[in-house]
Amino acid sequence: MRILLIGYGKMGKTIEQMALSKGHQIAGTIDHTNAGTLANYTPENTDVAIEFTHPEAALGNISYCLKSGIPVVSGSTGWLDKFDEAKQLCEQNKGAFFYASNFSVGVNLFFHFNEYIAGKMQAYKEYHVSIREMHHLQKVDKPSGTGITTAEGILAHYPNLHGWVGDDDTQKDKLNIISEREPDVVGTHIVTYSSEVDKIELGHIAHSRAGFAEGAVMAAEWLKGRQGVYGMKDMLNL
Repeated sequence: MRILLIGYGKMGKTIEQMALSKGHQIAGTIDHTNAGTLANYTPENTDVAIEFTHPEAALGNISYCLKSGIPVVSGSTGWLDKFDEAKQLCEQNKGAFFYASNFSVGVNLFFHFNEYIAGKMQAYKEYHVSIREMHHLQKVDKPSGTGITTAEGILAHYPNLHGWVGDDDTQKDKLNIISEREPDVVGTHIVTYSSEVDKIELGHIAHSRAGFAEGAVMAAEWLKGRQGVYGMKDMLNL
């Protein structure tokens, strides 16, 4: 496949290496230095786009792809307040859009187990649930998209919790997400159920970006020939 990389930072470069190792071609790369060249890419020279950029740029990039007929896989986080707009654009243009806050197969299994455990633990009111996420210093959004997705999986089973709050705030009726930024941390997410007598934890620790890149390329391969809005649950049949 001819893959356009929109966003050419650490993740974009890792995806490039993964795509090439799987026999794909790179149709081009877009970053802040050549953002205007995005208009040069069409279905005639691009089979799919993989988009990992900043929150303020994500929707514009996704919109261009959908309006131009290019299937797009996005992993940008921090823009999900506009996600419904992207879904509508996909439907209007009969396009193909794949979104995940995290493309790691391991993380998506973590999401699956997180929801299952939350469904069981909500009956035990003596346990207080919280989330801690750690990333590298360059991580722009806080909490992480993966942390928010983890929170949503818990909140679906906790009717007494009304949304989540970041670590600068604590409210009894909200789920707390503690965010930490440290050098050289790829990504760590830990869900803790704590009582006066013990503690239960479910966690995922990424050792490198390779797992994220492999999942993004898998999503691009899977999306080809499809129409609609999809996510990792669809691809992994979870």
